[in-house]
Amino acid sequence: MTQELSRLLAEASEVLDSVRSRFAEGIGAPSAVEKGRNDFATELDLELERTVSAELLRRTGIEVHGEEFGGPQLTSGTAWVLDPIDGTFNYSSGHPLSGMLLALVRDGEPVLGLTWLPLLGRRYAAMAGGPVLLDGRPLPPLPRGRLAEAMIGFGAFNVDSHGRIPGQFRFDLLGPLSRLSSRVRMHGSTGIDLAFTASGVLGGAIVFGHHPWDNAAGVALVRAAGGVVTDLVGRPWTITSGSVLAAAPGVHEELLDMICTVADPAAAEKG
Repeated sequence: MTQELSRLLAEASEVLDSVRSRFAEGIGAPSAVEKGRNDFATELDLELERTVSAELLRRTGIEVHGEEFGGPQLTSGTAWVLDPIDGTFNYSSGHPLSGMLLALVRDGEPVLGLTWLPLLGRRYAAMAGGPVLLDGRPLPPLPRGRLAEAMIGFGAFNVDSHGRIPGQFRFDLLGPLSRLSSRVRMHGSTGIDLAFTASGVLGGAIVFGHHPWDNAAGVALVRAAGGVVTDLVGRPWTITSGSVLAAAPGVHEELLDMICTVADPAAAEKG
């Protein structure tokens, strides 16, 4: 199993490396496909997903579920999960905090995670059991931490949003979180928040989105680093979870206590 995962990680790394320059040269690409309110895809999203998916299937024989074109179901069997451009609004605006996310999922569990950040010159990769590799070099496991000393990544925020997790719930978290950690950061990229958590740059990340292509790669990284990953209610994260709470040991417990004290995340997710 370990040898097979190692081979697949190497194959996937080579495939993402092959499109790094194309990703970098396309920054600033305009919206091409409207997908909903404040959500769109660029032509490069579509091009990269086609290219990466075809090459992964050719080299590994494993089908790909991508953000733009879908693919096999993810709760059973084995599939790659791909987000060709995470942080699309950043990317389209010329902002460097964006990247490519790829995970290998087996029966709903991510066993490989890759987060490529070509505009920052960083490549994060891991297989189940760790360690996390940064540009091929192993990182130490995450030490136990304290929320007061940690930076925390915070997900997309609009106080007037009435989506799955309403803006008011998110707003209600910000004040208490800022009192416990004055270092709240909004990067506009779930992949960056989770990769930075896995590498210890952030102490944790609060992710309100539920899409597997946004979350699976980062979940694999944080777990491989020895971090704790649940949903906002504290249930173990799965491919069907509606949110992500990922953090170093110690920090995760404090974040979960804060969230559950402020509001009922289970009720919010039903919204």
